[in-house]
Amino acid sequence: MLTPALITRVVGAALEEDAPWGDLTSTALLPADATATADLVAREPGVLAGGDVFAAAFALTDPSTSVDLHFADGDAFAAGDVLATATGSARSLLTAERVALNFAQRLSGIATLTAAYVAAVDGTGVRIADTRKTTPGLRAFERHAVTAGGGRNHRFSLSDAVMAKDNHLAVLSRGGKDLASALREAIATLPHTTHVVVEVDRLDQIPAVLAGGAHTVLLDNFTLDDLRAGVALIDGAATAEASGGVNLDTVRGIAETGVDVISVGALTHSARALDLGLDVRID
Repeated sequence: MLTPALITRVVGAALEEDAPWGDLTSTALLPADATATADLVAREPGVLAGGDVFAAAFALTDPSTSVDLHFADGDAFAAGDVLATATGSARSLLTAERVALNFAQRLSGIATLTAAYVAAVDGTGVRIADTRKTTPGLRAFERHAVTAGGGRNHRFSLSDAVMAKDNHLAVLSRGGKDLASALREAIATLPHTTHVVVEVDRLDQIPAVLAGGAHTVLLDNFTLDDLRAGVALIDGAATAEASGGVNLDTVRGIAETGVDVISVGALTHSARALDLGLDVRID
């Protein structure tokens, strides 16, 4: 998902946004021949994501800059650890610094938060998954960070799977057709490889969704008791997914109801950027 071509395009755009006509400060103050070494240092513990993105910010600014990654994406680190080292022109290092840090902090924050959710459901067999609640233009970056933290990706886009939510069902109901029949007719038009998810917010919707052939039943904003009842109704005929009201205080209880997947929008829309710094040493 996070291809070299995509990294180049997105990071290149970020660098152009940050220094459209060059770095006026570095050009004015720093000798052209000055060289330096910059360490990416963790100010707090976490999980790394975006190492290749961090390196790309320096390489795209100045291809002669060398970057050594001391930790891999998905690796846990402690406060004070040196995660990567960049060496090259002092001007180039300082020009790329903010963009490189922005990506590393944002993506590592997502990975760290995801790892906390994954740890909270350890032993239950439940998958923690992301949602489409991502920063526009950065979905592949942020979803890569989720996998670095041990989470799983939901559908990447509207083109990847059928996911009928409450608004879709409301429109369907106005046509006078029962839900099971409408789902069967829709599924008959799809390639056999297409996954079909249907969101429900009441227990009495589940039998029709199963009769219609859904592969996943998404139990949205159910109480714990209703989640347990929903899992019993599904009884292995489809994947049972829970969403809504999920946080680090509630996720364990939700997992223990027997659902297979818990989707958490907060992984990407509410993750705090991790505190990472770039410590520069003049050679």
